[in-house]
Amino acid sequence: MTWEPEVEELDRRAKLAEAMGGDERIGNQHDRGKLTVRERIDLLFDKDTFHERGKHSGAGAYNEAGELVDFFPSGYVMGIGQVDGRRVVTGGGDFTARPASGSEGAKISAGQRVSKAGHDENIALEMKLPMVRLIDGFGADIRATGGMGRTYVPELRGWPLEAALMSEVPVVSMALGAVAGLPAAQVAIAHFAIMVRDMSQIFAAGPPVVERGLGKTVTKEELGGVKIHAYESGLVDNIAEDEQDAFEQVRRFLSYLPSSVYELPPVEECSDPTDRREETLIDIVPRERNRPQNTRKMIGLIVDQESFFEMGRYFGRSQITGFARLAGRPVGVLAGDPMMAGGATDANAAQKLESFIDLCDTFHLPIVNFADNPGFMIGPNAEASGTLRHGARALCAMDASTVPWATVIVRKAYGVAGAAHQPYNRFVYRVAWPSGEWGSIPIEGGVQAAYRREIENSPDPDKRRKEIEDELIAIRTPFGALEAFNAEEMIDPRDTRSLLCDWVEMAYNQLPSDVGRKLRPMRP
Repeated sequence: MTWEPEVEELDRRAKLAEAMGGDERIGNQHDRGKLTVRERIDLLFDKDTFHERGKHSGAGAYNEAGELVDFFPSGYVMGIGQVDGRRVVTGGGDFTARPASGSEGAKISAGQRVSKAGHDENIALEMKLPMVRLIDGFGADIRATGGMGRTYVPELRGWPLEAALMSEVPVVSMALGAVAGLPAAQVAIAHFAIMVRDMSQIFAAGPPVVERGLGKTVTKEELGGVKIHAYESGLVDNIAEDEQDAFEQVRRFLSYLPSSVYELPPVEECSDPTDRREETLIDIVPRERNRPQNTRKMIGLIVDQESFFEMGRYFGRSQITGFARLAGRPVGVLAGDPMMAGGATDANAAQKLESFIDLCDTFHLPIVNFADNPGFMIGPNAEASGTLRHGARALCAMDASTVPWATVIVRKAYGVAGAAHQPYNRFVYRVAWPSGEWGSIPIEGGVQAAYRREIENSPDPDKRRKEIEDELIAIRTPFGALEAFNAEEMIDPRDTRSLLCDWVEMAYNQLPSDVGRKLRPMRP
């Protein structure tokens, strides 16, 4: 006697689970231009490395003899696989297995699906592995209330686990369809969130609920498409053109980070010479002050070739944030973008900076800031949106950070926002380019404010204002600050890469061998 019959039954049930909601529902998923959760898992992981847990959970249909005649999967697939050779945990909703009202599948309780989702996140936390959520579907289902015959007090008992994950392992949320309710909140609880153009929408409640509650008719795209959440709310970091692109971005994001806060970032072999000098850098900043430079091109010329990975490009657009490598070592990159509002920091840009600095500090990535900031955004809209409050929070995030920090003053550094290019409670490696200019306020606007009465009382106000501006512009040269050691070092822009590669080696030597969780938890 052996246990072969039971093993064969396990195999049969596994095949039924792999069939998901059946051919018709899988076809419907494909007709909508979407992959199934199992196809998504194949895209995420290295070939043949995924090991599923909980495959046999669901609801069985039995005949009078007690024999299984059909099986309805639980609608959530989870397990562990490898991404570029490193273990990663994933879990995702199977939209094809979402039960119809009154079906046998409806016997699968929402609690079962929630417990499976909680199980995978417990694995990630306890085993110190990155977590990737494949989110496609809604949270609450009113049919479940009808099935129970009662209502219930909503609870978030799993929330402490979500917060702990953010502080210990990289968390990725992929919105891969229309997402509402708790899954929508989970999009926000991540270090990197991504949605697919024309396929993903995210909202607290969908159009039918909005129409019933507010009397307003909206489409899913109008309510929570990429224009809302990538450009306006900042809920997601990046947009993918299709699912293939989304998974490629996720794999790249994970490549810069350690598996947990108890490790250092992964260092790669680098074939790009550390002493590479790009002649283009000598004139990449125009001498004409009203002409912006191409900051993304500038970054690409300095960091390891093809290594810059931008996050949050469409939100808080005056500030650029992303990962890169220097001599194979991952770093966080900040930069002002004068092509957007002259590079001035508004409320959205400040929020983006705060979150990204916290991310780098949580996972021990040294930070390089290519500073170019004319100050905080001004005007009624900027004041009403809380620019100063959010700017102050970004400043606090800088000073709370403990990772090594290097600043390259590329161009402007004016006022409080311009000063917020580094922490001031410890040593920061700081250099400036000859194109640097700085002060408490830009001369042109400052003259109008400080010399207002003198200008207005002059026979020719425009002429007098220009005279005062010309007098002050004559002393705007950065060499005065250099002589006073207010600017510690000025360099040839073409030497930036070699100096930063030398600094990053020292920076990684500064990182403690016993790295771990920060006392300050990482927040969404």
